[in-house]
Amino acid sequence: MQSRSITPEMKAFLISIGSVSIDPSLIPRARGSTAGPGAGTRSVFFRSGETRVRLNIREDSPLSIQKDEDEGSVALFYMGKKLVEGKLEPALAHCPNQAYITLCEKCIFDCKYCPVPKLKGNVKSEEEVLSIIDEVLQAGDLKAISLTSGVETSLEGEVERVLKLLPALKKYNVPIGVSVYPTEGCSRKFYEAGVSEVKYNVETMDRDVFKKVCEDLSIDYILDRLKEAVSIFGKNRVFSNFIIGLGESDDSVREGVNTLAKMGVIPILRPVNPHPLRAGDCFTERPSPERILKLAKLEAEILKKYGLDPRLAKTMCLKCTGCDLVPLVDL
Repeated sequence: MQSRSITPEMKAFLISIGSVSIDPSLIPRARGSTAGPGAGTRSVFFRSGETRVRLNIREDSPLSIQKDEDEGSVALFYMGKKLVEGKLEPALAHCPNQAYITLCEKCIFDCKYCPVPKLKGNVKSEEEVLSIIDEVLQAGDLKAISLTSGVETSLEGEVERVLKLLPALKKYNVPIGVSVYPTEGCSRKFYEAGVSEVKYNVETMDRDVFKKVCEDLSIDYILDRLKEAVSIFGKNRVFSNFIIGLGESDDSVREGVNTLAKMGVIPILRPVNPHPLRAGDCFTERPSPERILKLAKLEAEILKKYGLDPRLAKTMCLKCTGCDLVPLVDL
């Protein structure tokens, strides 16, 4: 059924598919993703009304974006049936309105769902980073700077990479978000260097799943760093990606969201993005629309209970909202 805007149910459906086919001539100029499970993919951002969704480009997707001749814009179709009219948003550096930059596109850890260790990507110099930010600024699209990074040789090395870069970013006078694998004490250093928000990813809060897919990492260590971050940045300024579709139960998601929210951390429920480079390495299943909607509503209730509000985010994923059904924003 055609809609005038993207409803929560429709966004959950679109996210469950996660891809779209599109005529290359319609694609706004953008850089491909180089971070996390979505690394190595190209995507587009479709917006209708106040709702944005990010979809990876795939020729055989049941979703398609086509010109809407009547409106002079574009429309989103499912199996040839129009769902909703909207527009394509430019994303010069990973997402609209931000310079969201992966500093190190390599990682020494081997989380089984993530292609980054297999891709062996680039490590950006300060000059490259500033050039990307300047490009976004000149396009009039710079409302935040967000930095993320893999791990080239050590955790400490990536924290230092960010800290060395931060003084050069003050001139842009926009909020700065940082998402790295944390070290003890790094939150204080980031805060004092002018960072607005941090995101340290738990990946999954199911301990059995965590042991299988992130065997090189420690969930308790990450939780300690998140708790430390909240004590410094405060509530509504600390986030954590929480992947859905690795074999976890809904009960474990509920328990995990409650644990994080009670600490003052806003979880980001991120549908897993199965990647061909990790085929067979671990269980991955894109969650159904019904599950995406159910878990987002569950999280909304928990966030309200602990006085947390994703609408206050200034940087990174919660500011973008493209990849997820965001509680209190999309529903």
